[in-house]
Amino acid sequence: MKKVNRNIIRKRRKRRIRVKGNSKIPRLNVFRSNKSVYLQLIDDEAGKTIIGLLSDRKKDKTFQAFEAGKKLGKAAVEKKIKRAVFDRNGYKFHGRIKAVLEGASEAGLNFKK
Repeated sequence: MKKVNRNIIRKRRKRRIRVKGNSKIPRLNVFRSNKSVYLQLIDDEAGKTIIGLLSDRKKDKTFQAFEAGKKLGKAAVEKKIKRAVFDRNGYKFHGRIKAVLEGASEAGLNFKK
């Protein structure tokens, strides 16, 4: 039996769960690397990034993801964005991905289901 790469599985999942945002309800996109978490609020209709953020590099990656989500949530509330759509980019919803959502929610950003 052929072994399937994790990245291929993630890309298949990404195609299946893709969401779109607009200027009123942008898409919160998450990219997870080995060291950091990259976050973007994206308006898909205009094709522009509203807010982009890179997490600080601290020892605990889950904590840094939570803090990055919190920082992005505060920046979004300052720009009068109250709702967003969460795009986990094909990653499973646990660990750092879940921490980003919790941090942004704590800062006042609501997520559309």
